[in-house]
Amino acid sequence: MAILGQLEGVPAELAAEFFRSRLAEQVPLVDFLSLIFGAALLDAAAGIDVLRDRPEGWRRKVTESLELLRREDGGYAKAAKGHASSTYHSFLVCLVYQLLDQPVPEPQRLVDFVLNSQREDGGFAEIRASRRSGTNPTAAAVGLLRICSADIGNDHLLATVREEVTRFLAEMQTDEGGLRANSRIPIADVLSTFTGILTLQDLGGLESIDVMAARKFVKSLMVESGGFLAAEWDDTVDVEYSFYGLGTLALLTRE
Repeated sequence: MAILGQLEGVPAELAAEFFRSRLAEQVPLVDFLSLIFGAALLDAAAGIDVLRDRPEGWRRKVTESLELLRREDGGYAKAAKGHASSTYHSFLVCLVYQLLDQPVPEPQRLVDFVLNSQREDGGFAEIRASRRSGTNPTAAAVGLLRICSADIGNDHLLATVREEVTRFLAEMQTDEGGLRANSRIPIADVLSTFTGILTLQDLGGLESIDVMAARKFVKSLMVESGGFLAAEWDDTVDVEYSFYGLGTLALLTRE
């Protein structure tokens, strides 16, 4: 709705009310990021500050809870009981810190963890024990490196992985035109297409894929009643994949 310029009025007020009702709850990291990101969208699009009435020290408590997920290798686990650091969840933690205007603690350790997750094909793996890289962990890794580059004073950090990541993501494009999640999956999906294209754009490597084919693929998943399917095998539209579909078209339309 924010992309469409429709996040205002009653829908925005109802969304704000929903977010406020969830702020005091304990939710998984993915949901908490969505809450904070949604609050930022409401503030930017409708001028509604969902976080305005948070008690003093709330941001500090949030950061303390996030640091409970920190592991010895510098990354962040999916949950407090998790043993392995996750590339994706480390990226989510970085985003939360950024959205809350808080510095990421020991960013160099986090960068080291991510760089150790890169595989020979140029992509990044979700956890260190995984041998196979994927489109979405790679997008998360690049996003994290981009956020942390300024914190560690290395503006050339992305340049060290640009060529390899661009090549890997280009290889993820299928004959359908979209991008697949990893090399073992033969079918493209709109989530991987969105994250891959956004990453290629950040790296200045969008010309490495067939942009027209990617746009055609995403449009093929759009249904007449509104919304997008996840992939060719899907038969039901939902909000999440409609966001990825619309976001992908917005990115490609800018080219």
